[in-house]
Amino acid sequence: MGLLNCGAHPAAAYDHSPQFSDGRFHNPVAKTSLGFGRTVGALWRFLFDKPADASPQAPIPVQSLTRQALLDAPDDSLWRLGHSTMLLKLDGHFWLTDPVFSERVSPMSFMGPKRFHAPPLSIDALPPITGVIISHDHYDHLDHAAVMALAPKVQHFVTALGVGDRLIGWGIPAAKVTQLDWWQEARVEGLKVVATPAQHFSGRGLSDGNRTLWASWVIDTGRTRIFFSGDSGYFDGFARIGERYGPFDLSMIETGAYDADWPDVHMQPEQSLQAHLDVRGRVLMPIHNGTFDLALHPWTEPFERITALAAAQGVALTAPQMGERLDIRTPAPSTHWWRQGLLTGE
Repeated sequence: MGLLNCGAHPAAAYDHSPQFSDGRFHNPVAKTSLGFGRTVGALWRFLFDKPADASPQAPIPVQSLTRQALLDAPDDSLWRLGHSTMLLKLDGHFWLTDPVFSERVSPMSFMGPKRFHAPPLSIDALPPITGVIISHDHYDHLDHAAVMALAPKVQHFVTALGVGDRLIGWGIPAAKVTQLDWWQEARVEGLKVVATPAQHFSGRGLSDGNRTLWASWVIDTGRTRIFFSGDSGYFDGFARIGERYGPFDLSMIETGAYDADWPDVHMQPEQSLQAHLDVRGRVLMPIHNGTFDLALHPWTEPFERITALAAAQGVALTAPQMGERLDIRTPAPSTHWWRQGLLTGE
């Protein structure tokens, strides 16, 4: 486990990373290949054969936010802005995870998966941001337009290895960028941030697959400890994270945009619950759902399945509305807001 000071970043060559070989990053266990036929079939279903209930049948409730409300909020506050984008207020500092504000998560502004709801506030309305944590470089987690708009008000970008070099290539000053390999730590304005393993993949085009690393994250103030899963299939790394860094006051775990055809890189809700137990989370918050048109399952299914599973095992679960303030230390239980006219379309 290494320690890097914020502002430093590794060289562009990643040969010293245990995850890097033959010019690309790798999972500890190789991802199962679907083969050409299943890959084409999955793409066809995604593009042309989506069930109607994969999208919400009524407008999603969103609590609008103002800068003053954020400034007035107490420490240990969290606001879900959508998908995997969280705004956290920790020890007087504001942090963002995987900030995505664009209408579509696609290399093209006119096509690709579209938002189901507007963000609870604009980038312009955000207060100064101490740090942005980026789990990996997929379009639904790394939004070029948002990064460039945020850059003037962000002090630090903390990323998985290689993603930081992508930001620098976009024009983000290198002094603002810290990029970490798995198990490396950074200290930023008193906050400990640790890049931890995930089982996923990366890339933003046809030729750059796995050229950058993917990661989950430990966020630790010394008083409050949060786990952010990023994107991941289920694997034994969650137990190792729990052993090293648990327990966590809140675990934000990917629960959505899953499918039987990609079990290696996205978890089913049963696995999301197990990941929460593995990392030794106290309260589970399901994320990676609700915002973008990314899956074939019914829109409400991730919320309903994880809620039932958590109840059956006595696991505390919170699922705030978009824009709702959450007290990280004592989070309120879910109000099942997704059922408000959305299950029936009434």
